[in-house]
Parts: sequence; structure tokens; C-alpha cells
Amino acid sequence: QVQLVESGGGSVQTGGSLRLSCAVSGYTRSFNHMAWFRQAPGKGQEGVAALYPGSGSTYYTDSVKGRFTISQENAKNTVYLQMNSLKPEDTAMYYCAAARSGTVEWTYAGSYNYRGQGTQVTVSS
Repeated sequence: QVQLVESGGGSVQTGGSLRLSCAVSGYTRSFNHMAWFRQAPGKGQEGVAALYPGSGSTYYTDSVKGRFTISQENAKNTVYLQMNSLKPEDTAMYYCAAARSGTVEWTYAGSYNYRGQGTQVTVSS
């Protein structure tokens, strides 16, 4: 059974940093791509960042470019999201997702095969 478990969320002040982790278990092959999504109260899901292990390509939504970095540590089957210069508008539930194929734009949440339960990030001003 494939499981994605996020950790690392918390409460920080504006300008602070957090590193989210997504530990993957139960899947022996490489996913086509993995991503971080977030959902703030009363808003829809937003693709934050994606990583394509095969090519090493990474993608970010405009609002986090230059502040967030997605990376992968193969030995630990873990994907990270380093978040710096956090802003109150980054407050949301963050969750990771994994896709076996890559036929759809990475920002489309419905295209992922697996998703974790999420970790809360709260940024206060």
C-alpha cells in the first residue's frame, strides 16, 4: 500500500522558514512526478511546486518562485519543500501528491494517484 506522510508544518512569523517533508512508502518504482499542493480555508487547491525525477525539472507557481525549493532525497524516499521568506498568504494546509504518469499539467490536482493527509502551515504577521 502506497503511503505519503507529510511532516514539518507549524507556526512561524512573517519572514520565517519551514521545511516540509513527504515520506513515501510502499512504492518501489519512481513516480513520473511529485508535487506539493496547498489549500487555504475557503479556497481551492493550488499547485505550489513539482519535481520530475527523471529529468530533474522543477516547477513553481509564480507566488513562491525564489522563496520555495522542492527537492528529493532518493535514499530516504522523501520529497522536501523548503519554504523561506514566508508570508501570511502562505498559510494553508500543505500536502504532497505523486503521479505515476505525466500526461496532464502538474497543477491539476485530480491527475495524481496518491496524496498525503497534509501538514498545516500558519504564518502570522
